[in-house]
Amino acid sequence: MHNKKKKGAHKPAPEKDIKMQAKNEERDTQEPMPEEELSGIQAEEMSSSEQETEQDEMTKIKQELTEYKDKYLRSMAEFENYRRRSITEKADWIRHATKELALHICDVVDNFERALQQAKPEDLESGFAKGVIMIEKQLVNALEKEGVKKIEALGDEFNPEQHDALAHIPSEYEENKVAAIIQNGYTMHDKVIRPARVAVSNGNKMNTLEE
Repeated sequence: MHNKKKKGAHKPAPEKDIKMQAKNEERDTQEPMPEEELSGIQAEEMSSSEQETEQDEMTKIKQELTEYKDKYLRSMAEFENYRRRSITEKADWIRHATKELALHICDVVDNFERALQQAKPEDLESGFAKGVIMIEKQLVNALEKEGVKKIEALGDEFNPEQHDALAHIPSEYEENKVAAIIQNGYTMHDKVIRPARVAVSNGNKMNTLEE
């Protein structure tokens, strides 16, 4: 007679369940990752992220530094141009003011010269005449200290840059030579501030009366 199966007897577990159980046991038996190793991985990940952030910040700082440097250089260039322009304008203003004053003094010197030319030789020996001559010399010296000099034109070749021809006259000088000074001309630092007004020889000799 066959033995009857007892009630409640366990059925053999399916093969699939056995494999799953084995995997779970294997997983349970695996040692957990050490905390130091886990911290190291996390630190590496954080370090890499921080490095990228620092690189971005450094790139931004370099760009800002370049912009500030460019603005600084531009500002310095503009200031230097302004400084040079101010110096030039001031120098031009001083030269113009000095030029105007010098021309007024030149007129006074010319008047002294005309007055002395009209004086008789014996009158030039008087104390008064000597005082006038001394004043004239002082004015001429003051002008020379400022770089102002009279244009010596008599007998020179006519130069339109220094001479202003008012007439052509017969004279003992050759043609196109300055034969007479009508008004003195002056230069200031070798630049003409007033041309000499002159009469130019036309090359014809002056007629002389024979006794």
